[in-house]
Amino acid sequence: MLQKFIFISILSSFIFTHSSCAQCLHHQKSLLLQLKNELIFNSSISSKLVHWNQSDEWYGVECDAAGNVVSLQLDDEAISGGIGDSSSLFKLMHLQKLNLAYNKFNLSPISKGIRNLTYLTHLNLSFAGFGGQVPLELSFLRRLVSLDISNDDKTLKLERPNLEMVVRNLAGLRELYLDGLNVTSSHEREKWSHIISSHLPDLTGLSLRDCGLSGRLAKSFSQLHSIAVLRLDGNDLSTAVLDSFANFSSLTTLTLAYCNLKGSFPSMIFHIPTLEILDLSFNELLSGSIPPFTRNGSLNTIVLRFTNFLGSIPSSISNLETLSYVDLSKCRLSGTIPTTFANLTELRHLDLSYNFFSGSFSSTLFHSLSKLVALDLSCNQLEGPIPDSLFQLPSLEFLLLSKNLFNGTFRLDTIQSLVNLTELDLSGNNNVSVEVGNSNSSACALTFLEVLRLPSCNMNEFPGFIKHCDLIELDLSNNRISGEIPRWIWGSRLQRLDLSFNLLTGLQKPYNIPTSLQFIYLHSNELGGELHLPIPSNVGSRTSELSVLSLASNNFSGSIPISLCSATYLRILDLFINRLSGGIPSCLLENTVILRVIGLGQNNISGHIPDHFSSRCSLEYLDLNGNVLEGKIPKSLKSCNSLVVLNVGNNKINDVFPCMTSSSLRVLVLNLNRFHGEVRCRNSWWPRLQIIDISSNHFNGSLESINFSSWKAMTAMLLDNDTDLQGYYYLRGFGATSGVKLILKGVEEQFVKIWDEFNAVDFSCNSFHGEIPNAIGDLNSLHVLNFSHNALNGRIPKLFGKLSKLESLDLSKNQLSGSIPGEVAELTFLSFLNLSYNKLIGEIPKGRQFQTFSVDSFKGNPGLCGFPLNIACTGTSTDGSDQSPSEHENEEDKEIGWQYVSAALGYVVALGSIVWLLLFCRSFRKKYFDMIDEFVEDILRRRTTRRATMTRV
Repeated sequence: MLQKFIFISILSSFIFTHSSCAQCLHHQKSLLLQLKNELIFNSSISSKLVHWNQSDEWYGVECDAAGNVVSLQLDDEAISGGIGDSSSLFKLMHLQKLNLAYNKFNLSPISKGIRNLTYLTHLNLSFAGFGGQVPLELSFLRRLVSLDISNDDKTLKLERPNLEMVVRNLAGLRELYLDGLNVTSSHEREKWSHIISSHLPDLTGLSLRDCGLSGRLAKSFSQLHSIAVLRLDGNDLSTAVLDSFANFSSLTTLTLAYCNLKGSFPSMIFHIPTLEILDLSFNELLSGSIPPFTRNGSLNTIVLRFTNFLGSIPSSISNLETLSYVDLSKCRLSGTIPTTFANLTELRHLDLSYNFFSGSFSSTLFHSLSKLVALDLSCNQLEGPIPDSLFQLPSLEFLLLSKNLFNGTFRLDTIQSLVNLTELDLSGNNNVSVEVGNSNSSACALTFLEVLRLPSCNMNEFPGFIKHCDLIELDLSNNRISGEIPRWIWGSRLQRLDLSFNLLTGLQKPYNIPTSLQFIYLHSNELGGELHLPIPSNVGSRTSELSVLSLASNNFSGSIPISLCSATYLRILDLFINRLSGGIPSCLLENTVILRVIGLGQNNISGHIPDHFSSRCSLEYLDLNGNVLEGKIPKSLKSCNSLVVLNVGNNKINDVFPCMTSSSLRVLVLNLNRFHGEVRCRNSWWPRLQIIDISSNHFNGSLESINFSSWKAMTAMLLDNDTDLQGYYYLRGFGATSGVKLILKGVEEQFVKIWDEFNAVDFSCNSFHGEIPNAIGDLNSLHVLNFSHNALNGRIPKLFGKLSKLESLDLSKNQLSGSIPGEVAELTFLSFLNLSYNKLIGEIPKGRQFQTFSVDSFKGNPGLCGFPLNIACTGTSTDGSDQSPSEHENEEDKEIGWQYVSAALGYVVALGSIVWLLLFCRSFRKKYFDMIDEFVEDILRRRTTRRATMTRV
């Protein structure tokens, strides 16, 4: 009934507007025809101007009883060009309402001729494509009641005249909408609230979204007692919300999103009886709680997304009988979901994701919400079985339940009753087992289904019903699905397919991969055969939109298909851990204008690396490790200015150190090759370098030639967010599965994920000589240092004591001499030490971690004595003076008596340090538990995979 009423009202208004034009004077009609001829518009889009003619077809025009044009509604008429100052428009002297919104005036200025329309009460030029300075002539329109010159790209500006000059003469203004206007004066950006409230105290509507405003709200702003609509989104107000806002008794709309609000939000604002829309989203410093609600509330929209609201949702929320849109996502809300939600029968959208809601909910919680369109409960701590009642909501289109603690068995065929379902996401509920059931029907009842995410759901077969659905995204990763990938899975609209971490062995033929496909994740399966077979010719066609191709950790063989070179949108190519052979196609490196990631590591690729990197190279990640590549590093690689990771380890490359690599480099791995010469790069520096491994090569020369102090990321001097490796495994979301191998604590480890602040230097197994430079002591963020198996001599620098984060130190098999500095013994986190096979002398220092190291850390140094070696220190005290035999015996007795106490004390100190850091150091605690999570996740993943597990990272 309501819809019919609205339709009749609109139709009546349209007929009235049209028919009233018959009263227009001939002179007025002539002006309208002149205006039509002056304007440039698209006649195929226009629904009003195109019909203007002598036969009284005057859509959008209204005349008064005297025959004068008083209203002109030309919004959305595809008008382009501009309107000159002498336009016929400004001869319509009696015009009261002018609407030119949503046209395309191509940044032409608002005409100064507007000053002639002195009877204007309503002017709407919003989103019409005007640009430049807002003319002062607008302030001459003293009868204006409503002014809207909003735009969405800040092409209009208020400079001269400024905001105050425009509004000070418009005392009768009740509605002011300036969204997207560029307020250039820094003074007005801060004083805007005082200017508005001083000159326009009777405003009922104010919208200043994205105007670049700032500063605290003036106290006078609370005097806008008539305000009904207030929208200030997108301004850096950096202030608290005034308590006096609760006194705006006529307020219906309050939107303050993206305002950098702080402090506690006044809860009384929730209780304004007229308030219908409240949006405080994306103010992460804004705190507060949701208060109890009374029955006289009018709220129909509440958006608190990404704020710091905490506490629970009051059960009295059911008193808001007209509530239709609720977004409380990414807050700090907790407790159970109130059962009274069942009474919100007008609810259409409910988003409670990324909170701390817990417990299970009854089958009747959402049962009566027949109008509910979207339900997002993802990323909470909800538990218990997924209630069947969720699949009986007739209007439901979006059901997102990912990353909770749901358990039990879920029958997939139950979703087919949701005939309007568009998106279903059950990912991250590892205790849920999905049974395909009778889903292998010959037809798909879910005709609107576009997105289906069922990873980690313990499935062992493909749901048959999806063969009849035209999906855009399908995620069945990390299940136990075996056999071939069915040909019907390649739907005509498919854009994203993730079947990674399954037991798939091949692709059913024939098949046709659609050109719409953008993301293919098939890594970590048992797919085999020559690589060109599972990649159809059209994957490299000019019409292909393929952006990510991840086939890592499979058994593909053969050469890299040349057809990939024609994939013009390909950004990530991950073929890591396969059995590929042959060379690297030159054309693939020519595509590095678009390609960001090339992962070809751990294959059997041979030949030279082609010297064909694009001069406009955008490559960020290049992994060629574990192949049989020869030759040199291409000179054209220097064009890759964005390169972050370069890993060519474990090949047969014969070259000098690649000094031309990008200064943005963070990971450089050259180990197990035939690199040679000195590491001398006078005109190169790597301030973001965090991992460098050049071990097992033929480098020589002195370490003094290396500018270690320029590696700022290792000196804790580069603190901006741009230094974050985002866990080094920043490609994880794209399917890249490679990592880097490092000798850590004497054992080769494969790192799939590395902490953002992890720093490592490995120069072992080369021919470096000379002394260790003191500059190493500047790398105070270093975690791993390995200079073993070289020809270094001299003393161990005392400045090593500054390496406060060092966990692993290996200087073994060199020619180092002198005593072990006591400063090294003070390193709190040092858990691995190898100084064996040098020429060190004197007593092994005592303290902290040193008492935990075994004989292996010090053997091969005939001049060393003391614990843990079975060599007593004789003849010379620690200060070099002689001791008598009796004094030595007494000292030896003391040494034997205290060595065990010292060892125990070292353990206690280490354990106490870790406990203290876990309790009081938030960053360490986060890293520690992130590491544990990764470790556990890796174990679980290994247990749920099969024969190919040994090849997975």
